[in-house]
Amino acid sequence: MVITWRILSVLALLALAGSPNAHAKETLKGPIPAKVLKVIDGDTVDVRARIWLGQSIEIRVRLDKIDTPEIKGKCALEKDLAQQAKNLVIQKTSDKNVVLRDVHYGKFAGRVIGRIEVAGGKDLAETIIASGLGRPYAGGKRQPWCPPN
Repeated sequence: MVITWRILSVLALLALAGSPNAHAKETLKGPIPAKVLKVIDGDTVDVRARIWLGQSIEIRVRLDKIDTPEIKGKCALEKDLAQQAKNLVIQKTSDKNVVLRDVHYGKFAGRVIGRIEVAGGKDLAETIIASGLGRPYAGGKRQPWCPPN
């Protein structure tokens, strides 16, 4: 049974409506086995995660604690770096099987934030940062990827 992110979002909203902020800080430590369905950009993927026996959900996952350049960036350099980051994620998730860890709600409905481990247990965000195509991010204003004018 596949539950889409829209249904999951509605269920989550209903749960939160009955108990404000009850689940806002909740984290699922994992491991949660998942298959990558689509790479959106250097820090976001769509997955099908197995959440229970015979039950999976399709959800968008944003990598935690990382900032990567935007595909629709402000300059040619940012757009090029963004495509390189996306290509790296495609390469590192080529067998499609990943493990989600430390999954929690983000500020946008329809997606969660978490860590993704690829083959060999390597942390995807750490791999991207080590390649120079991402930066550690702990909140606040993001640094520009484009050179100053």
